[in-house]
Amino acid sequence: MSSEKIIDQILLKHLEITREELLKKLETERKKTGGLISDESLLRMIAAKLGVEISNNRTLTPTLLIKDVIPGLNDIAVVGRVVAVFSSKAFEGKRSGKLASLLIADKSGILRAVLWNSKTSLIEFGKIKTGQIIRFLHGYTRENRSGKVELHIGEKGDVEINPQDIDAKSSTMHLFTTKIGEITRAYINKRISVAGTVKEAFAASDFKRKDSSSGRIMRFVLADKTGRISVVVWNEKVNEIENALKKGVKLQIVNAKVKKALGEKLEIHVDAETFVETVASGEMFLKIANLKEGLSSVNAEGEVAAKPVLREVKTSKGELVKLAVFELKDETGRIWVSAWRKHAEMASALNKGDRVQIRNAYIRKGFGDQQELTTKTTTSMVVLR
Repeated sequence: MSSEKIIDQILLKHLEITREELLKKLETERKKTGGLISDESLLRMIAAKLGVEISNNRTLTPTLLIKDVIPGLNDIAVVGRVVAVFSSKAFEGKRSGKLASLLIADKSGILRAVLWNSKTSLIEFGKIKTGQIIRFLHGYTRENRSGKVELHIGEKGDVEINPQDIDAKSSTMHLFTTKIGEITRAYINKRISVAGTVKEAFAASDFKRKDSSSGRIMRFVLADKTGRISVVVWNEKVNEIENALKKGVKLQIVNAKVKKALGEKLEIHVDAETFVETVASGEMFLKIANLKEGLSSVNAEGEVAAKPVLREVKTSKGELVKLAVFELKDETGRIWVSAWRKHAEMASALNKGDRVQIRNAYIRKGFGDQQELTTKTTTSMVVLR
């Protein structure tokens, strides 16, 4: 629905408000958000505050699952959870501008979304973060140089962050991590996410391509509890992680490609579509038996002992927020987990038997003086598969 139609609906319900007054409200909201949210979205927010229900004709923009996105589509909508965010880049040529990209995922797959020019501000100013649910509207699709489909959001496109009408459970893809020992030939040429510790790191080297252009390559060995695998890093990704890469560093690698190496061995390739996150070297996962009240920035891993229970609770400030509670267990014991707000929605999608990593939480006494592992804004939850 266009901004003008929303304005008309608001004025029709509130005859005491003039058009000029409504436009002033819009300008005030626009300044508050730094121009990062479309006028249509801002007007919908104003309408909601005034108790005006705006009809939603999003059927004009079909919402697709990621697996159904193919090159050559126009005016489509896609919903997914952000699993990686890449910084913006400037470019020059016949047209100069900026672009930034991110990876989103739903239950059917992972997709790269490219934001152009003014839309890159959403990433530059930190408005888009991993874990959020994003709805892209009025996007179009292209095939990139490697033959993969991408979603592009230009000036006519729109980006909605954590839209209220989306069920978080239906678009959950926390970050499905494949164990190294489970990577088989069936994964060749497929993209996966892995986590592990660097066991060996080798110096980067330069090479010349057939067209005389230069490239860079670097190798290292990544290991988890189930095995080891060689990782090959290409070109600009070498520059991004070379200084931080050393033996003992822990990495989270998202959307890397599995390829066949010499002989029957497999290796993982990190390219422009891959996101690599260096986990602080001091990070360690504590066993549940070692979790004590007062600990902060706690990392724990375990199995979900029962399906989480989701409910709404009122805070001391009178705010109504979501809370999911479940029990986590490992070989040393059990502990209750209290997942708040955005983490509540993520936790509610968990099932009994799921293995979960929880990073940067804290321990406090909860109901009945029992210890609780409690989430905070900077907590992350990862499902291991």
